[in-house]
Amino acid sequence: MRLVLAICAAVLVASCSSTAGVKPIASPDAEVPCPGGRVNWNLQVADQRAERRDSERVIALVRDSLSRSLPGCRWSGGPGAGTISIEIHRFEATLDEAMWDAVAEWTVSVRDAGGRTLTEFDSSSNPTRPNYRNENNERAILQEALEEAMQRTLIGLRAVSPLG
Repeated sequence: MRLVLAICAAVLVASCSSTAGVKPIASPDAEVPCPGGRVNWNLQVADQRAERRDSERVIALVRDSLSRSLPGCRWSGGPGAGTISIEIHRFEATLDEAMWDAVAEWTVSVRDAGGRTLTEFDSSSNPTRPNYRNENNERAILQEALEEAMQRTLIGLRAVSPLG
């Protein structure tokens, strides 16, 4: 019986994902459908966290959020395409007594086709919330952190001047 319980516990822990249920955001702006007045961009998203738990999912959340929020962009690159790079440093939630703390933190850099840096900035969010009963608090706080950090990212990207 103990063996069965141990196996069930191991399966449950292995199937849990801190980002399960967190959804990409969509925040399009009709006035700035794509940064820098260009349509073609390369998009590079790298997970640089110390613990890369659920790495593919975290990268997909950031990539999909950008794609949905900048619908005028084509992310296939091509001749003359610049590069938007995002290095994810932290994306996690922790429970401390009765409060959940989350952090989403990454560095964004935008380079033209020649490799010249057009802008570089950090984007972060550090929300806190109580540990409510009957709620998936970890998912909710991670969703909030993603939304806030992504909004800051979009503000920075939309401020990129048109390329000459």
